[in-house]
Amino acid sequence: MPIRRSNIKKSVTKGGKKKRRDPKVGTGKKPKGSGRRLYTDENPKDTVRIKFATPADARATVAKVKKVKKSFARKIQILTVGEQRAKVMGKTAVASIFKKGKEAIRRTRKKKSGKA
Repeated sequence: MPIRRSNIKKSVTKGGKKKRRDPKVGTGKKPKGSGRRLYTDENPKDTVRIKFATPADARATVAKVKKVKKSFARKIQILTVGEQRAKVMGKTAVASIFKKGKEAIRRTRKKKSGKA
């Protein structure tokens, strides 16, 4: 994803050279040579932790994601991450739990949109 020039402000140093400042925190844009690290979580309070070691962990994670106050897309995204990681690790039972959780969230959303 390219860095937009509008989000980066320029500052002038003593030698007259223009040096770019880091973009605002939370935009997800961190230029080369930035003081901020690439894979840091800029808002850790917003993080939903997932566990997928056992089927019981997966069920607990699905239940947590259903309860959490996030958008539909974010919930699907969280469960997709769990599903993909479990698939790569060869845990098909855990992956199917995450998949069923996504289907359940989609069904509840469809019911809500049908009533309104």
